[in-house]
Amino acid sequence: MRPLAVIGNVNVDLILGPTAPWPKAGTEIIVDHDELRVGGAAGNSALAWQALGVEFEIAANIGSDQFGRWLSEAFGHRSDKWPVRPEKTTLSVGITHPDGERTFFTTRGHLPRFSLADVFAVIEGARLQGGYALLCGSFLTDDLTEEYGKFFDWADSHGITVALDTGWPLDGWTDENCAATRAWLSRSGVALLNEVESTTLAGIADPIEAARQIKSHMPAGAIVVVKRGPDGALTIGPDGSLVSVAAPVVDVVDTIGAGDVFNAAFLAALASGEPLVSCLMAGTEVASRAISTLPRNYGRPTSLQEPLR
Repeated sequence: MRPLAVIGNVNVDLILGPTAPWPKAGTEIIVDHDELRVGGAAGNSALAWQALGVEFEIAANIGSDQFGRWLSEAFGHRSDKWPVRPEKTTLSVGITHPDGERTFFTTRGHLPRFSLADVFAVIEGARLQGGYALLCGSFLTDDLTEEYGKFFDWADSHGITVALDTGWPLDGWTDENCAATRAWLSRSGVALLNEVESTTLAGIADPIEAARQIKSHMPAGAIVVVKRGPDGALTIGPDGSLVSVAAPVVDVVDTIGAGDVFNAAFLAALASGEPLVSCLMAGTEVASRAISTLPRNYGRPTSLQEPLR
C-alpha cells in the first residue's frame, strides 16, 4: 500500500439539534442531540482512516487551550509534533435542521496560522515518497495556502501525488476563488470535488462534462472525482473513461463530514491499488455508514468494500 497523509484543518465540532424554525432572538430552546467531536476536513478524514485501521500521517496545528490538548489526544502519537499556536483552538458549532441541512458558527482561531513549516515539522518527504497527500481546508489555512506553490514543488520532488479538496470558500465561489482553485488543480493528481464545486468551477451544469473539463486542465494521468451525495459518485479516470456508482439508501442521522469520510475511504482503496470502481464503492459505502450511525461508525478495520447492511 502506498503511504498516505492528510494535511489541513483540524478543529473542534460541537453539533446541536435539530431545530426548526430558527429561534427568536433572546429565547432558549431544548434540542434532542448534542455531540462534541473532532472536526475539520483533515480531522474527519483522519478519524475515518484511524477507524478503518489504515496507516497514515496527519499534519495539523492546534491552539493553546484545553480544546487543543483534547484534539491532540484524539490522535495519540500522530500529533506529537503538531505545532501549538498562541491563538485559541478553532471551534465550529453546527446547528442541524430536520431537513438534513445545517448552519455553522465558526471562530477563526488557530487555523489561519497553519503554515508550510508546520507541515514539514510533521511529515518527511522521504517517508511519503510515492504516496498520496490529501490537501484540504484551503480557504481556512491562510498561511499555508499562501505557500501552496512551494508545497506542490516539495510534493513533486518526492513523487507525492496531491489529492485536493479545497472545501467551501467563506466568501463563496467568487471569480478569484475559482481561479485560485483551478491553479491548484493544475498541479494536483486527484481532484475530490462535490457536484456544486465541479459545476461551478467548470461553468457547466452537467457534472460529467464538468469533470471532463476540469481534468483537461490537470496533469496527465489525473483523476477527477465528483461526490454527489445520495446520487453516489463518479470519476473520470486517467484514460478519460467514466466510472460511476450509486450510493446505498440509508436513514441519515448526520451528514457533517460525509465528503471527508468519502475522501479517506476512496484514497485508502486507491493507495491499495484497487480499480476506480472499487475506490468509488469504498467511498460511498463508508461515508453512507458514517452518516447513518450514532455514534458514528465506519465499519470494520480494513473492510473498505464490505457491503452496507
